[in-house]
Amino acid sequence: MEQTAYGRLGTEIGFRAGGNRPVTVSRVALFVVAAAFALAAAVGVRLGLEAQAAIYLFGMVALNLPHGGYEHFDNIRQRGLDFQWRYVAAYLALIAGFIALFVLAPVAGLALAITVAVLKGGYGGLGVMDAVTGSGHLRTDRQRHLASLVRGGTVMAVPIAFWPGTFETFSTYMVAIFQPGGLERITSYFSVTRPLIGVGFAALVAVHLGVGYARRDGSGSWLVDAAETLLLVVYFAVVPVVVAVGLYFPLWYSMRQVGREIAVENDVPENGGILSGYLDSDDPRVVAMTAWGVLIAGAVATATVVGAIYLAATRPLGGAPLLAGGVAFWSVAISIIALPHVVVGSFLDRERGIWYVP
Repeated sequence: MEQTAYGRLGTEIGFRAGGNRPVTVSRVALFVVAAAFALAAAVGVRLGLEAQAAIYLFGMVALNLPHGGYEHFDNIRQRGLDFQWRYVAAYLALIAGFIALFVLAPVAGLALAITVAVLKGGYGGLGVMDAVTGSGHLRTDRQRHLASLVRGGTVMAVPIAFWPGTFETFSTYMVAIFQPGGLERITSYFSVTRPLIGVGFAALVAVHLGVGYARRDGSGSWLVDAAETLLLVVYFAVVPVVVAVGLYFPLWYSMRQVGREIAVENDVPENGGILSGYLDSDDPRVVAMTAWGVLIAGAVATATVVGAIYLAATRPLGGAPLLAGGVAFWSVAISIIALPHVVVGSFLDRERGIWYVP
């Protein structure tokens, strides 16, 4: 198959916007965090679980949550009213379905939560490659899907291989929120699945980078992809998983989506929407009040979803101490919110989507 349109456009846009500051900051941030934890480990310094949990909650709630809401808002604010209502309805339906899955089959819910994290990190990252860093070496759809699986897979596969105890502990807490002891019947298999996942993921990384090298187009996009992929692998290998996930989404995923938006902002179609007249007003007071109203509405909607999850839970903290239980509960909550984020906001929105690249 010929190189996709995204790949061609990604190379053209990516290297015109080579100095994209948010993307540069994302790389520096992850490198600094990884280096700090590697140095701390070398001198025998370890961060306690409570401190790790506090970092996670700060990163995922205070820093990352607002960006997730903004992605949807920016995607649908210029769309027609009929589209907006269908978008919201599909979003709420998937949230309700995911809550029901966790209640009825929490182990399956955990598996889907892990899958959602991989898809969000992977396909969101692919959009950044298309728009900013270049994807000319990804010449087929299969390569693009593999690139997404590798980029997103680092978020879960690497911690499973390098931080198995912590990963199992928090997985147990997440399942116990709805079914205390529900994970015990499969934990005996972890000693087998861990090396399989580790070796299998390493093979995927090798194939992705090997095929990309063979199909490189001279633009430098493969070299950037390889460097960033290896940075992600090292980051999740040396940074404790609770901290690594808690900082990855705000410092890498969200920061790079800002970079993607900067790169494509002049090419985003404006079709007119229910709020466009207010948000594009010449009166700054109208714009400010409209933005405030949208922020409040988003906060109320998020609080309502989180409250529904809390009421559906058997033990909201999964039997864990306060901060660790908060990490487990928020991991469940954010994965439930993120499922429609990926499916409705991207996969079903073929016209544009939250990771839009023209």
